[in-house]
Amino acid sequence: MIIITGTYNVHGAGETFIVQNVAMNIAANGPEFTQLAVESVFTGVGKPFVALALFFFAFTTILAYYFIAENNIYYIKRTFKLPGAVFILKAVIMSATFYGTVKAANIAWGLGDIGVGLMAWLNIIGIIILFFMSKPAIKALKDYEEQQKANVETYTFDPKKLGIKNATFWEKRLDKAKGSDINMS
Repeated sequence: MIIITGTYNVHGAGETFIVQNVAMNIAANGPEFTQLAVESVFTGVGKPFVALALFFFAFTTILAYYFIAENNIYYIKRTFKLPGAVFILKAVIMSATFYGTVKAANIAWGLGDIGVGLMAWLNIIGIIILFFMSKPAIKALKDYEEQQKANVETYTFDPKKLGIKNATFWEKRLDKAKGSDINMS
C-alpha cells in the first residue's frame, strides 16, 4: 500500500534522502506512512483505518498469546503443582496490556520483540531436547518413511511395534481401526 501510493522515503548516507516523497520528520517505524497511504486514496480514512487495524491486531494477538500460555500452564500442571498459576498469568497479561497502552509505542514494540525472541529460544531448546531425549518421535518418523518407501495405501502408526510406551490414544485408535477392518470382511 505504501509503495503503490508512493508515500515513502528512501534514506541515503547520513541525513540525505535518495527519494523523498513525504516530510522528513515522519518516523520511519511509525504508523504515519500507512496513514498517509490510505489518506492519498480515501481522504479522512487514514487515521481511523490504522487505529482500527492496530486494535484488531493487538486484540487478537493478546487473545492468542493468552490462549497459548494458559494451555501451556494446564499442560505443566499435569506434572507439577502450580497453585494460582492461571491467576498469575491473567494478572501478567492484564498488566502487560495496561503497560502497553500507557507507554510509548516503541517501548511496547521493544518488549514484544524481547518476548518473541525468548519464545523462539525456548522453542529451539525444546526442539533440541525432543530430538535428543524423545526417541519415540524419531522412531515414528523412520516408520513413516519406511511406509512411504513401501508405497502403502493407508499409513498406520503402531506404537507397540515401535516400542513406544504410554501411547494409549494411538493404541486404542489402531485397535478400533483393526476392528472395523475385521467387521468389513
